[in-house]
Amino acid sequence: MRRLTKKERVIMDYYWTYGPMFIRELQDHYPDPKPSFGTLSNQVRTLQADGFMSHKAYGTNYQYFPVVGREEYSKSGISGIVEEFFSSSYSSVVMSFIRDEKLSVEELEKIINEIRQENKS
Repeated sequence: MRRLTKKERVIMDYYWTYGPMFIRELQDHYPDPKPSFGTLSNQVRTLQADGFMSHKAYGTNYQYFPVVGREEYSKSGISGIVEEFFSSSYSSVVMSFIRDEKLSVEELEKIINEIRQENKS
């Protein structure tokens, strides 16, 4: 699954939060100055072509809805980053966090204990 652009991510966040919407309804959620109807329509149709969205027709109007969930997208994004930058090694990711002091040894030990507790359940 490809990564969303920042503008596409904003659109998906609106759909994930509010559910199915027509383009005008999507446009209403934006602060001023709002993007044009045509711009949003093109971006949503691109998201649909890439498999993120689908639609239901109501005459000549289309109500769009996400077919990829926020959690599914997040997981694929993390997997893509690990694959691309860490040769698919999650332990390399953890070591990077420790080296960059984003994760302390104490925090890592806490995570290990939580994993052990999960595995006992």
